Amino acid sequence: MNRKTIKTRTGAYHVTLPIRLVEEFDELIGFKGSRSAKIATLMESYVRRDDGYIMDWTNKELLELLVYRFPKDSAEDTLVQALVRLTSSDDDPSSS
Repeated sequence: MNRKTIKTRTGAYHVTLPIRLVEEFDELIGFKGSRSAKIATLMESYVRRDDGYIMDWTNKELLELLVYRFPKDSAEDTLVQALVRLTSSDDDPSSS
């Protein structure tokens, strides 16, 4: 299967954060989580709040916000992760 992937242009940025905040964030995302991906999603959701109503958001966007609300590997986190995967597979016509 040859699938074309669309890459988003990215850049490296230097920010200064309290060490304890980064440690707590890393604990929440877990060992396999991507700090950059999570921060990008948080920034995107912050930007979207300024220019639209929550009613305009897709189910996937709403669920992605919930990913950060619950402790990693809790029952709630597991449920939200499953809903995100289900929503993602609904968006992908090749998964049917």
